[in-house]
Amino acid sequence: MKKISLITFLFICLISTNIFAQKNKKLDIIAYYTGDSNLINEYEVSKLNQIIFSFCHLKDGKLSVDSTKDSLTIKNLVSLKTKNPQLKIVLSLGGWGGCEPCSNAFSTAEGRLKFAKSVKEVSNYFKVDGLDLDWEYPAIEGLPGHLYQPADKPNFTELIKILRSTLGKKYELSFAAGGFQKYLDESIDWKAVAPLVNRINIMSYDLVNGYSKVTGHHTPLYSTNPKEESTDRAVTFLLNQGVPAEKLIIGGAFYSRTWKNVENVNNGLYQSGEHIQGVDFKNFAATYTEANGWKYFYDEKAQAPYWYNAQTKTFATSDDLKSIKAKTEYVKSKKLGGIMFWELTLDSFRDGMVNAIYKVKTAK
Repeated sequence: MKKISLITFLFICLISTNIFAQKNKKLDIIAYYTGDSNLINEYEVSKLNQIIFSFCHLKDGKLSVDSTKDSLTIKNLVSLKTKNPQLKIVLSLGGWGGCEPCSNAFSTAEGRLKFAKSVKEVSNYFKVDGLDLDWEYPAIEGLPGHLYQPADKPNFTELIKILRSTLGKKYELSFAAGGFQKYLDESIDWKAVAPLVNRINIMSYDLVNGYSKVTGHHTPLYSTNPKEESTDRAVTFLLNQGVPAEKLIIGGAFYSRTWKNVENVNNGLYQSGEHIQGVDFKNFAATYTEANGWKYFYDEKAQAPYWYNAQTKTFATSDDLKSIKAKTEYVKSKKLGGIMFWELTLDSFRDGMVNAIYKVKTAK
């Protein structure tokens, strides 16, 4: 009898160890998605853990799905769960330019409760799994002209509290967080908010954005100097704030940021220029070619690629297959919760960025 008990005990220990190991291996791949109800079927959805529909907006203080087209898209996304049971579908509120009324709407307890009730109603109707708040940004300037005020910071905390209490513990609640230091310092009460959310989706891209008159890495993994923003800098800050590693999701950019009138100094990196329209990842191979005048560089310290075209004096920065693999390895080494990206329709249907992330995730 004692032998059986010992064998049983050892078996339970082995199972527990395996479960713990599997838990540590968990790495969620999270896709923001702006496409329609049909386009999603072209992608390898089986490699995703979560799709965030982008975007819903506020209408009279309530969560609103903007159109019949959007309704159809959300319903089709939810239907994917029948083939892929681990997939979660989340609605996102806002986006850059999409949260103009947020500061005012969430400034009162009544406004926050009204919104939370509407989220529950919409979520129940569509049978989605959660909400991602993409308020850019509480308490600091986002899109020029949007209202922001110091009270946004405590109001954001109260908003998260009422959402959690209204929607319950099983509801997925996350928010898109700016990856730059001013946001990290001023927008969020991390100690109050972190225990109430499932994930913090760090937008560790646009760290050099369209308003910048100087080129740089827009989505680097590491800083190359103490003042440079980076993914690692944001992660380190949040870990030091006591945010659990498994709640941190880092961001990948499936698009380039581009500047013209950039002099051929340092291959265009950290030079003055004028920001212009970038390129989607799915078009990189046809755009950034030597035949078109482009030369590829990879900053090993930043773990970030860039391109320079001496003929047209144009500079481009992005993630690519090499850097997105490095970011995924970083997630694994730091035992973070996963990697998200903006956004799925910018990827190739096959053998693109999602596939690169998935290959690192599943590698032994």
